[in-house]
Amino acid sequence: MTDAGPADLRIGVIGLGLRGSLAVTAHRPGAGARVTAVADLDPAVRAGAAARFPGALVTDDHRTILASAAIDAVLVLTPDHTHADLACEALRAGKPVLVEKPLDITVERCDEILRTAYETGTRLYVGHNMRHMPVVRLMRDLITRGDIGEVKTVWVRHFVGHGGDYYFKDWHAERRCTTGLLLQKAAHDLDVLHWLAGGYTRQVQALGDLMVYGALDADRRPPGAPKAAGWLDDGNWPPRAQRDLNPVIDVEDVSLVNLRLDNGVLAAYQQCHFTPDYWRNYTVIGDAGRLENFGDGPGAVVKVWNARRSEHRPEADAVHTVPDREDNASHGGADPLLIDEFLRFAREGGPTDTSPVAARMAVAAGAQATASLRDGGTPRTVLPPAADLTAYFAAHQAPDGNSRSPLPA
Repeated sequence: MTDAGPADLRIGVIGLGLRGSLAVTAHRPGAGARVTAVADLDPAVRAGAAARFPGALVTDDHRTILASAAIDAVLVLTPDHTHADLACEALRAGKPVLVEKPLDITVERCDEILRTAYETGTRLYVGHNMRHMPVVRLMRDLITRGDIGEVKTVWVRHFVGHGGDYYFKDWHAERRCTTGLLLQKAAHDLDVLHWLAGGYTRQVQALGDLMVYGALDADRRPPGAPKAAGWLDDGNWPPRAQRDLNPVIDVEDVSLVNLRLDNGVLAAYQQCHFTPDYWRNYTVIGDAGRLENFGDGPGAVVKVWNARRSEHRPEADAVHTVPDREDNASHGGADPLLIDEFLRFAREGGPTDTSPVAARMAVAAGAQATASLRDGGTPRTVLPPAADLTAYFAAHQAPDGNSRSPLPA
């Protein structure tokens, strides 16, 4: 391992796949943090890690990282179903840990992570980067200052244009690894929906189906075969022309969800993996107006209608441009801000805009919605975590803290 400067937090990375971009963002030699160790099971990934992070320890055993006194904090960037085991090991080893979203794929395993953080007192952070997306921050600011009055309903549409590439050509396509794509993808949007609406889901009902990628004549690669070159290519269109899909596909590619929050807000979420475009559309309606985003990256706009009734009019009463940010992972510049917050939290503790309890509640809503759609749309109840865990994380993981946030933390 290379010696880090006194100001550098020494980061160990477990898993360097698609979200390895977070590790790259965290690698700031001489500027506060550097990646000094990487663990991954794939030899090709390890070879790439050695070149990407010169001097770092590269291993196939994450326990080497967790046992090292030369590691100050850990990023867990592995497939979803592995998060609980790895996060709990890191917490027990006393390493502040960032766990990529979703926190895990079941409520029970999320609660296990929260309980372990509570019992060990080790700092837990969840990578819900959308809380740092400029479009989300802008919408929340407008809501908080009262531009549309009190929020009453939220509608979210998620167009997953890369669905056939990202999510049906690897482990994402299998229930055993994700529970379902409704949970895997909606964990982002449900967390944002909760944040904007100021409440958590209590009742949920959903419908969904595997409409396109489950076709009997869909082209799937043999079990054990690697993904083909060019597996992620904007030229892979239309969806039925996708090739080398995952050998196992047992998750839905379209989902429709209705939600009732604990503060009475009604909400809806829609997700489709065979659209030509990739973006999220939020409509938030209060008792004194509504807002809606058009685009979700730099240069997009959030429009607000709040001055009068009218027929349809594209000209809003106010138009707010989403600010530009450094964007290295197509998240509107959120990833550097997420890493900034994690590094500060790992060093100092204190309040964060992301929340382990909120991350757990997003998984809980997604898991219950998935259960609902798979039994014909039966409504389900979403339960909160244990009261002692809620209080601990509301106090920003300070055992004797008493800080509370006006909206869900």
